[in-house]
Amino acid sequence: MADVTEPRPGIAERLSQMIRLPTVSAELEERGSGPFEAFVSLIAELYPLVHEHLTLERHTDFGLLFHWSGRDAASDGPVVLMAHYDVVPVDESDAWTHPPFEGVVADGVVYGRGALDDKGPLIVVLEAVENLLAEGFVPGRDVYLSFGGNEETFGRAAEEIARALRERGIIPWLVVDEGGAVVDAPLPFVPGRAAMIGVGEKGVMTLTLSARGEGGHASAPPSRTAVRRVARAVDRLGPRTFRPRPSKAIGRMLSQLGAQTPGPARHLLRLLGSAPLLTGQLFAALGGEPAALVRTTVAPTMQSGGTAANVLPSQASATVNLRIALGETTQQTVLRVRRRIRDPLVTVAVVEASEPSPESATDNAQFALLADALAVSHPGVPAVPYVMMAATDSRHFHRFAPAVYRFAPLDMSNAQRASIHGVDENVEIAALERGERFHRALLERLG
Repeated sequence: MADVTEPRPGIAERLSQMIRLPTVSAELEERGSGPFEAFVSLIAELYPLVHEHLTLERHTDFGLLFHWSGRDAASDGPVVLMAHYDVVPVDESDAWTHPPFEGVVADGVVYGRGALDDKGPLIVVLEAVENLLAEGFVPGRDVYLSFGGNEETFGRAAEEIARALRERGIIPWLVVDEGGAVVDAPLPFVPGRAAMIGVGEKGVMTLTLSARGEGGHASAPPSRTAVRRVARAVDRLGPRTFRPRPSKAIGRMLSQLGAQTPGPARHLLRLLGSAPLLTGQLFAALGGEPAALVRTTVAPTMQSGGTAANVLPSQASATVNLRIALGETTQQTVLRVRRRIRDPLVTVAVVEASEPSPESATDNAQFALLADALAVSHPGVPAVPYVMMAATDSRHFHRFAPAVYRFAPLDMSNAQRASIHGVDENVEIAALERGERFHRALLERLG
């Protein structure tokens, strides 16, 4: 009797299996490392050719580095395709249409935490490599798959992988990590679709603002309690704390969008692309994402103080998260915050800080390769540079690699983008299939 083997499940079911593993890095102490180790084992099960033909190194407990040897050992550097397999927590009080860790597949959509951030972008890399290996394909240059398991907690996995390659004298020719996506109406006044490719990313800083005051009974409060002092400091750090400072990437973005936009908007985009001061003022006035593209943002995220409802706290604090614009520094940022607060009795302490990245070029072979791959996976969709507002693992490579881009080749609606770190995160199966075609085309064109 002939052997009967189980058919390999489709991409939706494979992603569903990944989502069912709650790799929540912020809840590592509660959940343990079991889901993370199970995820590593699942990759080996679902992608046997990847594990047969690529070598795997573990860096820290959560970094996976796969190496695929290419034809040209003397090439000017490898390609590094990055993703992360940890996810953010879920607020149990949120009303999800489908449970966040069940990986439900319904109506051509995969639902669950990590569908877009970042197990969906991770799986399309593995799909492309597995399918090419099945055809006997060998890339034109070395390829590394760098997967981190603690990106959401600013962990060290990707940092250690980058350090290891740098110490070996391996300078990547191209690095691609999560970031932009294929979106509709990339700006409020720009119609059509665009593949937004992050050519740089903003820096990250977390500050603690703290103050002390006289404790005592709440029935006779002084005019300036510790809580009021901290509250005043937070209030002074409003949206106008930092002046607009558009980077060169924003000018390139506007010029590219102008080339594809019909009507009067075309002339406006071209004007903005050549007038950074005007761009900064307009985008700042628009607020939201446009404002975040052109200046350092300040977001108070936590506050604490007090032991009882009727007791004045002797100390209070607030935590503030800043995303630092390209061209500025962490040192400048702290000085600006202190000047705006204007209160020597408020202590400003840096909890963590990471400088903004450099900008990668768009007139080079690497960006052209991304555009060529897009022409295969998303015909007619232009590659448009922009600045990534969130932090990614690729920042560790951008310290020494010249061509680093942040782009997940998935179609994302505004609602889907809003579901990242939110409720009802989901990805369309068709978008996953196009994402696989993008990475396949990219790898096939290496040489």
